[in-house]
Amino acid sequence: MSSPTSFEPMPATAAATIAKYHISSPDYPGHLDMEIGQAEHRIKFINFWQLAPGSRVLEIGCGQGTTTAVLAEAVGSSGHVDAVDPGAPEYGAPWTLAQAQEHLSGSAIGNRVSWHFADPIDFLAANADKTWDCVVFAHCIWYFDSPATLTRMLGALKGRAGALLVAEYALRATELKALPHVLASVARATLEAHNKASAANIRCLSSPGAIADAASENGWVLDEETVVVPGEGLMDGHWETGSVKSANFLKEIEENVEDPKVKALLRSARDGVLGALETVGVKKSWTMDVWVAKFN
Repeated sequence: MSSPTSFEPMPATAAATIAKYHISSPDYPGHLDMEIGQAEHRIKFINFWQLAPGSRVLEIGCGQGTTTAVLAEAVGSSGHVDAVDPGAPEYGAPWTLAQAQEHLSGSAIGNRVSWHFADPIDFLAANADKTWDCVVFAHCIWYFDSPATLTRMLGALKGRAGALLVAEYALRATELKALPHVLASVARATLEAHNKASAANIRCLSSPGAIADAASENGWVLDEETVVVPGEGLMDGHWETGSVKSANFLKEIEENVEDPKVKALLRSARDGVLGALETVGVKKSWTMDVWVAKFN
């Protein structure tokens, strides 16, 4: 495999091409626009990280391949992405992980990606002789079951990749319309902390400072960092806020929380989200800022 070549920024217009690599259906007419918004968001990470063609990338928590497709476009035909996710192949909707990944494998970037359904630490142990130019954690850390999981991964990865590239929510909102997303994330994470069997999107809410500390403890040195402010087209804030607004959130409180004080806290946290939506005058929350960092 060729070594990385010089970096050239990826234009935002590439998002439309990348979006078409993903699975779609006439039953979901807005899906393509959603994928374009997701790709535009991730192109900003790629350009900050200066991911060059020919790079060998390990992606942790690839899911359905939303970031994977952008990474594969960036590394070009001479690069490669090992995309790892511990989730079950049948997980996900409206398409499962397996369906979404299989579709990407049949696209123009398919031969640049190897998919691995595996625990990342087990994957590293099973491929002990393999190294990468960089390892990417993009919007996956909040899925981990505990802070210790991130610490173990960062320790196992030291010496196996030349750079650690991270993109995760910053717990701040430059756009006032994104403030409900910050509050909703704290509410959801608090609920999941009292639900040991949780499989929700937010199980371990880690701040940029906590992530940087975990990296430092394992020998990674912060090189550069920035904050990306998402536009209205990124729907993650709306989805997460919607999950807290829903009646199902109240049902989950009753079913999974025993302490009356915690129940009251969570109901109040939900009310705070509803109040924030009213205060900023939106029905759909925007998405909070994203912290993007590079460690060596």
